[in-house]
Amino acid sequence: MASSMRSLFSDHSRYVESFQRFLNNSTEHQCMQEFLDKKLPGIIARIGDTKSEIKILSISGGAGEIDLQILSKVQAQYPEVHISNEVVEPSAEQIAKYKEFVAKSSNLENVKFVWHKETSSEYQNRMMEKKECQKWDFIHMIQVLYYVKDIPAMLKFFHSLLATNAKILIILVSGTSGWDKLWKEYGSRLPQDDLCQYVTSTGLTQMLDKLGIKYECYNLLSTMDISDCFIDDSENGDLLWDFLTETCNFNRTAPPNLKAEIKKEPEFSVRKDGKVLFNNSLSFIVVEA
Repeated sequence: MASSMRSLFSDHSRYVESFQRFLNNSTEHQCMQEFLDKKLPGIIARIGDTKSEIKILSISGGAGEIDLQILSKVQAQYPEVHISNEVVEPSAEQIAKYKEFVAKSSNLENVKFVWHKETSSEYQNRMMEKKECQKWDFIHMIQVLYYVKDIPAMLKFFHSLLATNAKILIILVSGTSGWDKLWKEYGSRLPQDDLCQYVTSTGLTQMLDKLGIKYECYNLLSTMDISDCFIDDSENGDLLWDFLTETCNFNRTAPPNLKAEIKKEPEFSVRKDGKVLFNNSLSFIVVEA
């Protein structure tokens, strides 16, 4: 690997910009919205039965866009029940955006928000030190497991926090997605970073099976338009390559042979209607108490 290649996570502003390009060019949020509209109401149908308050824990809730969608589904199911929504999020910038989003939103009168500026591992350690952990009715972890060092320990811990009829919703890339093929083929030749690891639904369900934890898995197709990645001097394409490879300035710093290999007709994408579409399929794993 060329010494000039470095992890995308070493440049926060570049990461944020490339992540935004990913969202702009993918159906990620539309895919999540489809799941929330069609599947979530049935999943949460009993989490608040006989309860005066529903306790929700959001792990790495980001700026809150998906969190508030989840809250709206819980409110629709239990319109008279008070909701306590606690958010674990390590980025102060994201928490600030989340609070702004809440302030601009309506119909949240029965929801109490609490934010914790920490990682999921820091939250886990803090709770274990207290030895009297809060029980939760619904816990969700959206695209966060890549940043957890000991996933089985995390799963075991948060599963122990589930109250009666409670559920955990985990969203991550599918084992049938292009990410799986990309990571397996090129991961060892790209910058390694302690902050991030390669994990898909295939690995996650194997961990849950070993732990003896019951779950259901739903898969939904999502795509990312990477056509600009094959246009010379495209800023959008450059940023998308950075996100795909988790490499800062991939096009400028990657060895020519690596770039040639990864840019040949990629097996992780398909051509459709004149576009090159990356397979960004998602898995929605629902863990039971």
